[in-house]
Amino acid sequence: MKVAVLVKTALDTGQLRVRDTVVIEETPFKISDIDRNAIEEAVKLKGQDKAYGVTVVKWGPLQKKIQEAENVLREALAMGLDEVYLVVDEKLLNASHTATAKAIAAVIKKVGADIVLAGEATVDNFTGQIPARVAAELGWPVVTYVRELKIEGGRVVAKRDLEDHVEVVEAPLPVVVSVTREINQPRIPTLLAIRAAMKKPINKLTLADLGIDITPKISASYRPLVIQRKKIIIKDGTPEEKAEKLIQYLRQEGVI
Repeated sequence: MKVAVLVKTALDTGQLRVRDTVVIEETPFKISDIDRNAIEEAVKLKGQDKAYGVTVVKWGPLQKKIQEAENVLREALAMGLDEVYLVVDEKLLNASHTATAKAIAAVIKKVGADIVLAGEATVDNFTGQIPARVAAELGWPVVTYVRELKIEGGRVVAKRDLEDHVEVVEAPLPVVVSVTREINQPRIPTLLAIRAAMKKPINKLTLADLGIDITPKISASYRPLVIQRKKIIIKDGTPEEKAEKLIQYLRQEGVI
């Protein structure tokens, strides 16, 4: 079972650098949380074959973020992946989901895979679009929101976690599968695994290496939500009177 897993080097939303806008170049990378579950499942499925990661650098400046991405991806290798393919190109910075999926699919076509795993969504954008778009580029079926996965006779059997029930579906290989946090508990790499990861390859590719081109990147900026407090303090009166004044203020603001 040759397994590819999508590993996004995402912005660490817990360490966002914010001024008037989100300062992306100063915000560190991390492995997107649910992608850790996808990595764990890939390592379990690969058996004696190979599991490799695919990631695209989406945030700039490119040269600075390439080094950050390599450092972060060592953790994915320490978790058990055999190698990683890192797609780096100025055209992919702030690229659309369609362009990103096209680049990822090109890597999978080049390297080959029986199954592609991904987290259901990434922590920085959380659109949940990439697995389905990659499947469309490959012409493969896609199964989303999977909480339990088995391979039986050249087919995947999956339990999908929907809003009000769990659905059991089957699909033939090759297939793209996005997983939820409930599918497993990602391992914590041992010191020996971390040391071994330093010797595993991180293969850098450009769009030219993949033989594809994409449309120009989209223009986007990210502004923090600013909340201004009313700074109203109710001091005088009994508890009942204070509560009544509070209700009046809330009604004036349209809260109740």
